[in-house]
Amino acid sequence: MSVPPLLVLTDRTQCAGPLVATIATAVRCGARAVVLREKDLPDPARAELAAELRAVLEPVGGVLIVAGRPDDTARPAAVDAVHLAAADAFPRPRPRLVGRSCHSAEEMARAAAQGCDYVTVSPVFGTPSKPGYGPPLGVDGLAGLVRLRPPASALSRPPAYALAGIRPGDVAGCVAAGAAGVAVMGPVMRDPRIVAEYLSALRSRLEVPP
Repeated sequence: MSVPPLLVLTDRTQCAGPLVATIATAVRCGARAVVLREKDLPDPARAELAAELRAVLEPVGGVLIVAGRPDDTARPAAVDAVHLAAADAFPRPRPRLVGRSCHSAEEMARAAAQGCDYVTVSPVFGTPSKPGYGPPLGVDGLAGLVRLRPPASALSRPPAYALAGIRPGDVAGCVAAGAAGVAVMGPVMRDPRIVAEYLSALRSRLEVPP
């Protein structure tokens, strides 16, 4: 299970309409990976939402990644792709796909040693969605973390996705800094058609299928 270069993170509080409709539009515009957040929802409601989002993504071969450990995420559907917070314990048994949020060199090293499939690195730029994680890294700070040598216990360095305040015009700088892609929440939640702009910017820098 691979991760495309654009990750869309959900936040229904920023949507002008229903979240599922917003994601459906994003998928029509080319999004193929969605991270379901909405951790404040009761388990049954979150499980229902996960099933609806999977139904939107599966026809195009997309992937739904559920934020949180498998034992506290959307049920009854099987969770085979998870996105962990920086402090979350690594799940056992291992899901097919595991990502982790990182904000420091120590967290990056931990994710690499655990064999995470990808990481998000934030906050690259200032945004209200990422308070409490220190000052923005900027492109230079992003490069410093992304290009860290992995620990000896790591098989490889997981691909890193730039997160927080990323606009289409920032994609080139993030990729030049070593990011494998970008993770976006607010701009897509407010207008999912902007996905096409992100993908266009990524295609100019990476090998992204049309």
